[in-house]
Amino acid sequence: MSKTGVKKMLLTLGAVITALAAGWYALFGLKPYTVTASDISQRYAYTLSQPVDVTLQPDDNNGYHFYYSSFDGARVNGYMRLPQTVSGASQPLPVLIGAHAMGRAHVRWWQDSYKQRPTRESTDKITAMALAKGYAVVTIDARNHGERKDPEHSIVDIINNLHWWGEREPYEQMLIDTVRDHRVLLDWLSSQPQFDATRIDIAGYSMGAQVSLLLAAVDTRIKRVAAVVPPHMSNRTAIVAPLSLLSGMADNPVLLLSANDDEYASEKENMQLFNALPNIDKLHYKFAGGHLLPAGYVQHFEQWL
Repeated sequence: MSKTGVKKMLLTLGAVITALAAGWYALFGLKPYTVTASDISQRYAYTLSQPVDVTLQPDDNNGYHFYYSSFDGARVNGYMRLPQTVSGASQPLPVLIGAHAMGRAHVRWWQDSYKQRPTRESTDKITAMALAKGYAVVTIDARNHGERKDPEHSIVDIINNLHWWGEREPYEQMLIDTVRDHRVLLDWLSSQPQFDATRIDIAGYSMGAQVSLLLAAVDTRIKRVAAVVPPHMSNRTAIVAPLSLLSGMADNPVLLLSANDDEYASEKENMQLFNALPNIDKLHYKFAGGHLLPAGYVQHFEQWL
């Protein structure tokens, strides 16, 4: 084949690929959209037919495995531990809620490994630090995670369908319902006299950081937020993009920890988030590397807690 023929073939192939890509985007590509304050209020709202009934199962570590029925009847499981100083304490305890990363489970806030796989996020170290400083620490499994996995709709399926076929509703609903599960948990926590309802903070890693920011934005019972490497969410999934909800965080001091080579959020995107946080009481620590921060990042929680 002559050079001219090869060029024509490549041009034709390029045109076909371009046409296929345009067709795919027209049919399946995620399109940007906007949300209003009314949209946010409606999507994150919940109702309960009766007060939250949390079943507690004590263990030998000053902790409790627990479960409760959420706003839609779904069973939510979790674990809570009280600081050793709680015996004889006269003041209500501050609370730290820990929110886990995508594909992980709430046990990652309690163990340095799970099923022989290390907890590389080092969130268990944050838990130990918080307990030593007198916090009660509480964690739950997110929707479709840990003990709540749905084998018919795995996380891999949800993410693949989101990016390949534009099916954003399952992904968005998973996060919205996880936030609402936490709101139901807050109903119970704020009603218990042993906890200080004015000092309920939340810390999260990756998806947990996203959930933490969303929860603080829609529920005034969260006071402070520590967001560790939150993934950047554009307005293609606007209802679960923290940037869409930041107006609700005017009263929330925020600690943001990010990486300069994070595959889920660029330096520019992290700065955009930090600059948009409405409360002037905010800190931003940056680390070299990717989405998995060096274990030493937890040292910044010493002062934050």
